[in-house]
Amino acid sequence: MAIWSVIALIGAVAWWMIAFARGESVNAVWFVFAAVASYLIAYRFYSKYIQDKLVHPNDKRATPAESNYDGKDFVPTDRRILYGHHFAAIAGAGPLVGPVLAAQMGYLPGTIWIIVGVILAGAVQDYLVLFVSMRRKGRSLGQMARDELGLFGGIAAFIATLSIMLIIVAILAMVVVNALGESSWGVYSVGLTIPIALFMGFYLRYLRPGKVMEVSVIGCALLLFAIVSGRWVSESEMGHAIFALDRPTIAWIIIAYGFIAAVLPVWMLLAPRDYLSTFMKIGVIAMLAVAIVVVRPEIHVPAITRFAEAGDGPVFSGKLFPFLFVTIACGALSGFHAMISSGTTPKLVEKESQTRLIGYGGMLMESFVAIMAFVAALSIDQGIYFAMNSSAAATGGTVEGAAAFVNSLGLVNSDGSTVTTSAAVLAQTATDVGEASIVSRTGGAPTLAVGLSQIMHALIPGEGMASFWYHFAIMFEALFILTSVDAGTRVARFMASDALGNIYPRFRDLNWRLGAWITTGLMVAGWGSILVMGVHDPLGGINTLFPLFGIANQLLAAVALSICLVIFARKGHTWTLLIIAVPMLFTAVITVYGSLLKIFDPNPAIGYWANHFKYRDAIAAGETSLGAAKNLDQMNTVVFNTAVQGSLSILFVVCGLIVMIVSSIKTIQALRGIGIIDTEAPQVPSKMFAPTGIIANPAERELEKEWAAFYEKYPQENLEGTGH
Repeated sequence: MAIWSVIALIGAVAWWMIAFARGESVNAVWFVFAAVASYLIAYRFYSKYIQDKLVHPNDKRATPAESNYDGKDFVPTDRRILYGHHFAAIAGAGPLVGPVLAAQMGYLPGTIWIIVGVILAGAVQDYLVLFVSMRRKGRSLGQMARDELGLFGGIAAFIATLSIMLIIVAILAMVVVNALGESSWGVYSVGLTIPIALFMGFYLRYLRPGKVMEVSVIGCALLLFAIVSGRWVSESEMGHAIFALDRPTIAWIIIAYGFIAAVLPVWMLLAPRDYLSTFMKIGVIAMLAVAIVVVRPEIHVPAITRFAEAGDGPVFSGKLFPFLFVTIACGALSGFHAMISSGTTPKLVEKESQTRLIGYGGMLMESFVAIMAFVAALSIDQGIYFAMNSSAAATGGTVEGAAAFVNSLGLVNSDGSTVTTSAAVLAQTATDVGEASIVSRTGGAPTLAVGLSQIMHALIPGEGMASFWYHFAIMFEALFILTSVDAGTRVARFMASDALGNIYPRFRDLNWRLGAWITTGLMVAGWGSILVMGVHDPLGGINTLFPLFGIANQLLAAVALSICLVIFARKGHTWTLLIIAVPMLFTAVITVYGSLLKIFDPNPAIGYWANHFKYRDAIAAGETSLGAAKNLDQMNTVVFNTAVQGSLSILFVVCGLIVMIVSSIKTIQALRGIGIIDTEAPQVPSKMFAPTGIIANPAERELEKEWAAFYEKYPQENLEGTGH
């Protein structure tokens, strides 16, 4: 109790300094303390309450990984590797991009939503979806909706989940494209992680089964080599010629990668690559947190800026409510996580008690990533921030145009001084980080890289180190995001298999390789076409598509929570359903409101259809250029893209509302004792053992020794040497 009292006191002081103390600036160290203290208390007490009162795990029951073992998709996976895989898969672009974009509204609203939102909503969703999917042989969210809600609600849920999934994967891929475009260092280093992961997969599978720490050390060493050698490659003429690829080319490479990664066995590429990138992710975030504590950068951004109320921000348009809550999606609450939690992860869990660590704990770690990204964005000069994140249409794509635009905004720092910048400052910043330009480098990833570079350079100074840290961060971010792209594609394949299995049952056989290739090809074609559309968007794909990503993501979260609500209501729960109902209702309100604004708002900067008619009317009037569209072809592209975006907005909100309404009706019926069904798979006794937490306790270590001796005597009982 003394330890937890100290943690609570530290957290309370940190929150006071962030939320109530007002000075000329706020020290970034308080964000680290507030986040860590809140996460520790939430995991120790709130997640334990959810486990004891709602979930009730049973380790004597075989998980799908054991009962349905096939060596490809169903494989009992060491909890440490699975934690890494799950964290890597869920922590894509969202916790890096959303907080960076939302920094234009000030530091306070984003901080509260990221930390409080994850504790009460995001981590709850991830934990519960993972558990209920695991109890149903790893079924996808769409198929669980069909089982729980019936035909009408199930069809709406499938359309919503699959279409939203495709837009999410497309936006994740687009962030990678923007981060790696024309960056030979980044393309080379990220590309090299693929053969490294393949080597790790075969090493752990055939050469040294079960030697997790051994392969981890080797993988980390190879990863560091990829980063360091990337500088040599980028500085060589041949390396630059080979790896400095334009954005359309990178987009097609990512599309091909997504297909290959989704059809290979999970142990070969997906799990080791995610595990490898997790070392990178957690290591970098921990390093950044330590650097913030040591360097103690001062944040001069106001607690709440005028853009929060006016809604005319240059980074994205819209007021704080509801657009902050859909811009900061991953890191606080993300429907995409529900797809991973009902996709690859439940097919790999060894024991039911591990779902708390993987589901709730994994999401807390992602939230910490979001806080660190948020602080990094807040720590850089506001003039540089807005020059980097404003569209090329506003800045003209030049340092002179960007400086003039930023200076015209009339922004102020927290001490009341005016925010200004100059062409010389912007050019020097680009030189410091080894880039040709930092102007209009939208998407959040470059901004985070600049922030991390400046903080780390202050901690470890030296000639060329700012450039090294910038490209180190770019590779770190691309690794982050690609793990979500490959895992997302695999999950979309599972969803398509479940859906097509209702028509042709063989599609549900995940061992049918032709079916796997067909469903993967369909899903890759879906998100790939959206990616290509965004890459060629004259308005800047990330600027126009990220709000759609946020709304789609949060609608999916509301859908996932509503399905969990029905499931646990049918298990006899009453007041404990508030754990699910409160975040579901909050998410539903803000997201539906945001959807209606994107559909009906007459301001072209907010409403897709308003923007669509603006460009269409201009073409009809004979104009050949408008805003960022410099010719008639680009204007027609804008008309087409905004029509697609507006139509998707309508589709998402209609399907989401149908699912939530049907779920509410089914929940009320369950509370009245009507329509009680049990969709869990039959219980199968488990014949294996695995510890619950990251570190095994003494009793668990003794049992591990006994099981190791048993497997040595009866090797045939060990599932192909997976170490269990």
